[in-house]
Amino acid sequence: MLQQILHDMYIDPELLAELSDVQKHILFYKMREEQLRRWREREAWEALAQAEGLRPSKVKRASDKHIQWLLGADGEVWVWIMGEGPGDKPYEEISEELIAERARLQAQREAEELWRQKEAEITKKFREALANEKARILAEKWKVEMEDRKAAKVLEERIHEEFKRKEEEERKRGEEQIRLQEEQRAKELYWTLKQAQLQSQASEKEEREWEEQLRRSKEADEERSRRAQRARDEYQRHSLRAIQKGTVAGLSSMFRELGQSHEQETRLYHHLPGPGPLPPIAVPVSRTWERPLRPVSREVIVRWFKEEQLPRRAGFERNTKSIAPWFHGIISREDAEDLLENMTEGAFLVRVSEKIWGYTLSYRLQKGFKHFLVDASGDFYSFLGVDPNRHATLTDLIDFHKVNHLKLPLTGNISSGFFMLRTHDGQNKARLSQAEEKTTYSRDAVNLRCMRLLPV
Repeated sequence: MLQQILHDMYIDPELLAELSDVQKHILFYKMREEQLRRWREREAWEALAQAEGLRPSKVKRASDKHIQWLLGADGEVWVWIMGEGPGDKPYEEISEELIAERARLQAQREAEELWRQKEAEITKKFREALANEKARILAEKWKVEMEDRKAAKVLEERIHEEFKRKEEEERKRGEEQIRLQEEQRAKELYWTLKQAQLQSQASEKEEREWEEQLRRSKEADEERSRRAQRARDEYQRHSLRAIQKGTVAGLSSMFRELGQSHEQETRLYHHLPGPGPLPPIAVPVSRTWERPLRPVSREVIVRWFKEEQLPRRAGFERNTKSIAPWFHGIISREDAEDLLENMTEGAFLVRVSEKIWGYTLSYRLQKGFKHFLVDASGDFYSFLGVDPNRHATLTDLIDFHKVNHLKLPLTGNISSGFFMLRTHDGQNKARLSQAEEKTTYSRDAVNLRCMRLLPV
């Protein structure tokens, strides 16, 4: 599947929506790497053609543009790093001073604006009061005799002085209030800018961690190419052993007997092997079967499972005729999450994918779920774009990751970059049974869905 995407340099939008953020990053990296490889190949071909005279060499036009670097005393390019030069302050101190100065200036501007408003209010207030008082005095002047004008003038001056004194006191109180507000606002702005700086530093740290994970992913891709040959040899050995040890033809009769005996139903739920040797393989193989490029319908998926996966014992326990407890046939993403809702972290199930030729492993996190695509389009099983290990059978892949971590790059919504499949213990089996009773289908419905994948 990955080779087809790199060959076409195109991925179906529906398939892209199924991939996680980590898988999308890895796929983008692989496609970019393929673009660079094609570009280098084309450049090498053009250089070879020019050397052999098949194509005229490109003539570069002369340009009068140039760059001249400032040289230091040692003859090398002069470089100055803020905070490391002689007499420079440390970067942290410069940053603290800049933040404090920005906070102080902004608080000062806000205080000046507040003071202008306050001063306008005070001036308006006392001007109106003085005008009213003057009007009252003038009204009284008309009532007094001419000899009282001097006394009236003295009274007016005294009142004027009293109002002026009160205005000065009001101004002082307003200035003190504005000064306190300015100091408080400067502290608030300082901590706001400080928090923004800390968040910026945290973002730079996350970016460095992502670059480190990308480097590790590239190393994992290189490791995959080295293990490819060994994986093919291991697949041939395991496939021959699986064909010799048992088949799945007898499972159709087991499913027909589900409604006849409660004892047989109990044995199927707990995967207890029946007496006697395993029946031989009896899977009909169609000579006209040609697999499409991608699944187009459920009928095509069922036929693909019968034609290609049943001979490889996909979904069965190792060396038995029982369906593995983690295999649930064709179910939706929502049904898988309903089954795992009350399970502990590490619980999982495997379902047939309706997007690619393969499966989907649904994994229970501490908070939420994770869905991994398992590529089965070739002669091996492997996680699509995540893990370089290839396995001969689906059971080998599950058993391998029960004891080995599945390592992923860290992302913002995943608390850990390591995942390990947990064996279904008694507690998880009981919770799974309760979840199946509460969901839209029972365990019998799961078996019937599996029957549609098996030959009758």
